[in-house]
Amino acid sequence: MMRKLTTKEKALKVNLDASEYGSFAEIGGGQEVAANFFKAGGASGTVAKTMSAYDMEFSNAIYGKCKRYVSKERLNTMITHEYELLIERLKAREEDTRFFALADTLECLNYKKTNQGHGWMGLRFQLHPMSEPNDCIIHVVMKDNDTYRQQAQMGIVGVNLIYGCFNYFANPEHLLNSLIDNVSPGSIEIDMFQLSGPDFEDIDNRLLALKMVKNGLSKVAMFGPDGQVIQPSNALYKKNILMLRGRFRPATLVHMDMLAKGKKQYLAQDGVDEDDTLTLAELTLSSLSKEGVIDEQDFLDRAEILCSMGLTVLISNYEEYYKLVSYLTRFTRSKLMGIILGMDNVSKIFDEQYYTSLKGGILEAFGILFGRNVKLFIYPQLNKEENKLTTSKDLELSDKLTPLYQYLVSIGKIEDMKEYNEDVLPINSDEVLKMIQLGKTGWDMMVPQIAQDKIKTKGLFYYPVQKTKESEFYGN
Repeated sequence: MMRKLTTKEKALKVNLDASEYGSFAEIGGGQEVAANFFKAGGASGTVAKTMSAYDMEFSNAIYGKCKRYVSKERLNTMITHEYELLIERLKAREEDTRFFALADTLECLNYKKTNQGHGWMGLRFQLHPMSEPNDCIIHVVMKDNDTYRQQAQMGIVGVNLIYGCFNYFANPEHLLNSLIDNVSPGSIEIDMFQLSGPDFEDIDNRLLALKMVKNGLSKVAMFGPDGQVIQPSNALYKKNILMLRGRFRPATLVHMDMLAKGKKQYLAQDGVDEDDTLTLAELTLSSLSKEGVIDEQDFLDRAEILCSMGLTVLISNYEEYYKLVSYLTRFTRSKLMGIILGMDNVSKIFDEQYYTSLKGGILEAFGILFGRNVKLFIYPQLNKEENKLTTSKDLELSDKLTPLYQYLVSIGKIEDMKEYNEDVLPINSDEVLKMIQLGKTGWDMMVPQIAQDKIKTKGLFYYPVQKTKESEFYGN
């Protein structure tokens, strides 16, 4: 295994490559990225310009006015402006130079330490002289409780970003993982990573979002109905959140009914505004893996259908609900969060074995889960053996947990679904999946129409797509 290069070694290698040349524009966290290249030596071979438009009026004069200065929109304006200046002013060296523009806009810890340090960083870069550029955009959460350390860590991330884009472009996962090389453990969390451009047209950023969580760079990742990755705190900020956790393998009419009826009941709650509501389909890492191995194609198949259904997808490494709720409610700012649950998941929530690591056990976990503005909506389950519906009232709990459940119901924290479609209750995702993979008939009556079309035309979930004679002739 090759030794990882130090930050200084990476910066020096870039400096000594005469083909890489660009600008650095850094706002809010000093000029730590550029500083690393100067300290490494030979910076004249890399640095065309460094700047920090710290004053708002200066920043507006250069990049134009904006509503939020620490934002993806501001970052895009910065790298576009700086890159265009490079191309315009250094035309004489375009035939043998791979230009780049590094920009970041950061909010480091304030003097009173009342804010969460975070920021955006991006690189626009050419892989070949005179070629169209690519973009690599990241959002970073800074965990250190010291401004100087936050600035220093971001300086390291910036060097990693430049070095990685020029040296690991053929392996995007390696590029992603390299962003935290030499970063102090626990100092940085990268919760959005986006790679785009002519050299990365075949890259699926949803898969990289999964790997970001799987490889420990972040606990969560999100992408929207259009399949584009989105930054979680921006998407969740002051939203009413309605969430359904599932495997969605595949999404069935049961999932559709849970979402539709759950949303109707959720919107009837006090203080919930439909225009301000975000519906999430959540996938946990454990639901995506089998014996610790994730089938990437299987994940993309699930994502394809969920996106086509107009859902925002959340990937998380929070197995326990109380941990996920603790994360999400940091951004909702006291707005009601609704969680749609099937009976199996309700039973797990009341299973004390999941809370043995907590000193306060299930009470500590429930204090976090239900101490916030959260409500559980319970979808019934069909007991096929007895041919009857089971609801939360049928939960089999120990004598010591029954009063706790009754209390949560009495204060409105747990509520059974008032409406549901009995016709879809017998549908089982595992059975549907087997039918799809074996090419059996009837499965298409158990999934939404849009899912049927995707599965049949794209061969999702290893559906045996029939090849036409024409496609066989052309070798497809």
